[in-house]
Amino acid sequence: MKEIDKVFKALADPSRRELIDRLHAKNGQTLSELCAGLDMARQSVTQHLGLLEEANLISVQWQGRDKLHYFNPVPIHEIYERWIRKFERQRLDALHDFKTKLEGKLR
Repeated sequence: MKEIDKVFKALADPSRRELIDRLHAKNGQTLSELCAGLDMARQSVTQHLGLLEEANLISVQWQGRDKLHYFNPVPIHEIYERWIRKFERQRLDALHDFKTKLEGKLR
């Protein structure tokens, strides 16, 4: 499976997106911290984190006995650059042209 496919697969699940949102809000959390407030078994969270790590969306670092999880935004940025940015440019160009036409009519 290609790396980009792993990222899309990982992002397809709402539980994994929730974990990414939690890490984005507060990076460097332990498994216990990430499990807090989730209606999910610890083992399920561990499996989701494994898929996120495999997709390179998170990285882990051991600090003593604690395994800390960190969000890695690079794969999402790569998706933005390849798939979203080119569509955004057309929309922004259209808005700029519209603004220019409106300003020309107001003068």
